[in-house]
Amino acid sequence: MIVVSDTSSLNGLAIIGYLSLLQQLYGQVFIPPAVAAELERGSQEDTRIAIALSLDWIEIYQPSNQPLIEELQNQYHLDLGESEAIALALELNVDELLIDERLGRREALRLGLSITGLLGILLVSKHRGWVSEIRPIIDRLINEANFRISEALYQEVLGTAGEKGI
Repeated sequence: MIVVSDTSSLNGLAIIGYLSLLQQLYGQVFIPPAVAAELERGSQEDTRIAIALSLDWIEIYQPSNQPLIEELQNQYHLDLGESEAIALALELNVDELLIDERLGRREALRLGLSITGLLGILLVSKHRGWVSEIRPIIDRLINEANFRISEALYQEVLGTAGEKGI
């Protein structure tokens, strides 16, 4: 399975110590240089993020479609990491793009990419028995990694996972 990731999934899972879920789920994850740079900057604020850049199953790969990257930034107001991740996902004809930001998800879908985010990763991980509950993991993402989620989505995901909401 070919997978490209934007920063948010790697960042969040690194902070709470669950990066191994990505390796279990996908084996290898490709990231563009802008995502690597965002992780590097993030690791200066939180050293737990640095682990993501040291793992041999996370590979930095340069996208070549610079016009698309610029279009995504200028016309659709995506940041460089999201733009490069989408361009790389298209170039590699990925099975999945890991992206959480609303604008980036919208553009990825518009361009025909299959996407998932942190919550999708957690749901699959629970379904496969790799984690017993996702509620405490989501709570840690919110509290430690500043992951933003609406109350409605929080309850919906817990319901999908068969866990009780508040």
